Amino acid sequence: MLKKFLVIAALSTLTFAQVVKAADVKLTDPNKMVRQVADNTFERITKDQPLIIKNNEHFRVIVEEELMPYIDYKYAALRVLGSEVSKVRAITDEAEKARAIKDIQRFIVVFREYLVATYAGVFTQYTNQQVEFGAPQPFKGKDVVVVKTKIIEAGKPDIKIDFKVREDRSGEWRAYDMIAEGISLLDAKQSELQGMLRQQGIDHVSNLLEQKSQLPVQFRGSDTND
Repeated sequence: MLKKFLVIAALSTLTFAQVVKAADVKLTDPNKMVRQVADNTFERITKDQPLIIKNNEHFRVIVEEELMPYIDYKYAALRVLGSEVSKVRAITDEAEKARAIKDIQRFIVVFREYLVATYAGVFTQYTNQQVEFGAPQPFKGKDVVVVKTKIIEAGKPDIKIDFKVREDRSGEWRAYDMIAEGISLLDAKQSELQGMLRQQGIDHVSNLLEQKSQLPVQFRGSDTND
């Protein structure tokens, strides 16, 4: 399932990637936020082609500067950890709890870097895909909205993509999950890591993700361990 998701994501994540400036993106409207980010994605990638041709690592720069401000990576990381977070709340020893919290904080940092590396690799699959947006979704009074898009590429079946966007306490909306053809990125990653978290611990998983994030930028959709 994870392999299938990554292959689909190679075509789909490109729709949710880049903006010219943070001030240009309407964070108070999830529909406009996703559309604005998507509309500017290909312009930035096209503009930076000379730099990309010289070094694929430039994709990390694009992700850091243009994508991550619109990803609620902290919430996503905690969702991936799942029950590991509730276990920390149950710890009564103060020193042990402090260590556990520190482990979670490190996981969030490492998970962010892993996302940067993952999206940078996905960008290497850019082949001028087109994006069609679904009808704007009502969001007043809601905490989470699903923004629907469809990836259209000549000679290939359309790919349906849902972006799950969450409103924070300041009233700004950011994406925290992507569902490609019914497969959730967070669910897939949590399923992949939950056994490892349970058997080998959060520190081991953080080390593993850190190692993966430091690999050279390239798409690894054919490798189920990525």
